[in-house]
Amino acid sequence: MYRIKSNLCALAATLILALLFQACAVNPVTGKKELMFVSEAQELAMGQQSDPGIIANFGLYNDEALQAFINEKGKQMGAISHRPHLDYKFRILDSPVVNAFAVPGGYIYFTRGIMAHFNNEAEFAGVLGHEIGHITARHSAAQISKQQLYGGLFVAGMIVSEDFRQLSELGSQALGLLFLKFGRDDESQSDELGVDYSTQIGYDSHEMANFFNVLHRIQQKAGVNIPTFQSTHPDPVDRFNKVHEMSDAYQAAYNATNLKVNRDSYLRMIDGMVYGEDPRQGYVKYNTFFHPELRFHFPVPPQWQIVNSPQMVQMASTDGKALMLLTLSQQKTLQAAAQETVEQDGLQVIEATETNVNGLPAYAMISTLAQNEQQTSQQQQQQDLRILTYLIQYNDLIYRFHGLTRTPDFNAYYRIFTNTMANFDRLTDPARINVTPDVIQIAQVARAETLGSALGRMRLPREGMEEMAILNNMQLNTPLQPGMLIKTIKRGKK
Repeated sequence: MYRIKSNLCALAATLILALLFQACAVNPVTGKKELMFVSEAQELAMGQQSDPGIIANFGLYNDEALQAFINEKGKQMGAISHRPHLDYKFRILDSPVVNAFAVPGGYIYFTRGIMAHFNNEAEFAGVLGHEIGHITARHSAAQISKQQLYGGLFVAGMIVSEDFRQLSELGSQALGLLFLKFGRDDESQSDELGVDYSTQIGYDSHEMANFFNVLHRIQQKAGVNIPTFQSTHPDPVDRFNKVHEMSDAYQAAYNATNLKVNRDSYLRMIDGMVYGEDPRQGYVKYNTFFHPELRFHFPVPPQWQIVNSPQMVQMASTDGKALMLLTLSQQKTLQAAAQETVEQDGLQVIEATETNVNGLPAYAMISTLAQNEQQTSQQQQQQDLRILTYLIQYNDLIYRFHGLTRTPDFNAYYRIFTNTMANFDRLTDPARINVTPDVIQIAQVARAETLGSALGRMRLPREGMEEMAILNNMQLNTPLQPGMLIKTIKRGKK
């Protein structure tokens, strides 16, 4: 037994060494060799495959001037980056979430939420450089390669070592923390590249550090407090200090002077931008979901959480035991939609019937989705999902509702599911159709005063003033000078 185990260890070690030898590549940023199983061609393919799904999930925000701006700055920065040959693509996603991210191959995404929270071009340029840095340093490709290697080592250890098998659960937890650390290291390196790249194209990267104050305050307002060792991103306060230090160093190294901030030009560019959720794409009021553009509504169970996106409406019970989904079928008939649903989702139909919902042609069925065929029948019943599905034809579209819960809980949620699905109806009320979103409105300060007093004179509600202070990256007692521009919110009609 010892000899067999030793031979397996030797074989595993030999295979891993051979793999490492063949998989080394030079990192474009550091110039050092690193483990890399993903080729540049594969990176490009990943980006091309991911981009349509990301756009479909979030939607694009239509602002030609703002899109032209990020294209111009993005191409300029890409040209001086460590991978200037890539054809970088830049998107503004129609999402209120404050976020920016990159996928392999040169695809970079900003939400309108983060664009609304920038207060000058330099802040944007720093974050742009950070995201381009993820791509130039091949962080996503490196993470995939590390996961393949360490996952392989982990499996090999479980094969050859009984002691290792006994520690597998602990090992899995440690592996998770290891990859969190890789994530923080990547973020820190991208912060430095953001400083480097934005300085090279003439922007003051100190403003990038100042933007971390905004992120920190958004976290505090949301009640988010994640210990640094458990977070995939460095703490915003730590990043604030470090980026200021790096900015001093890079500006000195490049002998950079007269660096741009461009506050007023940026604020004027986002004047009129949609802020927060856009009710035209769907909103909830009085426990009812209204969709003005598609002209439908349905009741939402009280206290259920709801997430709306262009592809799907998701509703979840507070106890986490049930979920409802609303999507669109691409089929033209109810029968074809039902067949597609059963085949694609691997459902086992228990009963099905043609029906109608408020005069609209519909098809209802109850089905199951087995989770594990190796379990006993009793265990399987506990783990199987029981699903109520309604397919409803309206305005040449077929809406597909799913209500999902574990089989033992199905009867308890059946009435809740049917109350939502069977009350889907046409939306004809002009008051619910003619809604408008909140938008950013840029105002000019007429006198020397504090931000708080300026907002008060504009008759903004006191409960929303802290939100306005965060949006402007100021405190309410921050002094303003005559002629200064600030962001305010023009409330829409809901």
